Amino acid sequence: MTDKPADILTMLPARLKEARRGQGLSLDAVAKLSGVSRSMVSQIERGESSPTIATLWNLTRALQVDFAGLLDGAPAGDQIETLRAAQVPTIENLGAGCRIRILSPPEEAGKHEVYELLIDAHGYLDSAPHRRGACEHLTVIDGALDLTSGEATSHLGAGDTARYAADVSHCIAAGASPVRAFLVVQDA
Repeated sequence: MTDKPADILTMLPARLKEARRGQGLSLDAVAKLSGVSRSMVSQIERGESSPTIATLWNLTRALQVDFAGLLDGAPAGDQIETLRAAQVPTIENLGAGCRIRILSPPEEAGKHEVYELLIDAHGYLDSAPHRRGACEHLTVIDGALDLTSGEATSHLGAGDTARYAADVSHCIAAGASPVRAFLVVQDA
């Protein structure tokens, strides 16, 4: 690894940008996955801002690159990437009373995405149509919910799975009890 702090600060912006582009991710996608604002990611990539260790850690986890390898370019080799529960990226500003944990790797964004949904009683996730041909696979682990895809509706309980069009407006709504479910989004 490079020993000179100036060298690290010089190469960091380009390496982060290269890692993001190599995974086909937009600035917005990296911001959502890392919890670092889009503007901050952009400033870091342009070399206009030096990230804190915490910010850099969040970015490397979101980009699934080795922290040290990002700085020295060495291959990561065989490894198992483990994200502890507190490290899994989470989205909380969609719907009401709904927390979405992003379980799939960032490079799968827009192709094959896996989420854990945690929906409070009477909470919901209301989604605009995805790309043409997109579909979702929803499995309820705990609780019960009502699912709407376009004009179709279905009631699902624990253990039930639904497959439905996601290229139309769709909504997942919890009843009187909280819901835990897994959602797989497949883009066409």
